[in-house]
Amino acid sequence: MTKIGDYEIPQGQLSLSGPVARPATGTLPIRGDLAHIALAEHYLCAHYVVPQQRRVGAEKVTLLCQSREGADAVTTLAAGTTFEALDYAGDWCWGCCGPQGPTGYVLISQLEA
Repeated sequence: MTKIGDYEIPQGQLSLSGPVARPATGTLPIRGDLAHIALAEHYLCAHYVVPQQRRVGAEKVTLLCQSREGADAVTTLAAGTTFEALDYAGDWCWGCCGPQGPTGYVLISQLEA
């Protein structure tokens, strides 16, 4: 996991210089519709998000590949782990442990308020 920190908005024109391989699910924080702001200079996406810092609650949680119970696990996050929230939908939060991942979904109720 990478060190959690502040992320700066890229300056100047962003462009791609050629094909980029799509990262494996659960690795980098990028989806078809949005990506972590730290990836803006490397991946083209419709929207970039500056993460909201959250923490895993009192119990360890399983980071999932999809926003549904029973989805494949990416990894387990210990209680108190810093989690960068990127998107909220229904009961789920999509986020990461930094711009290099791991990335996945947790229930919002599993994060501290």
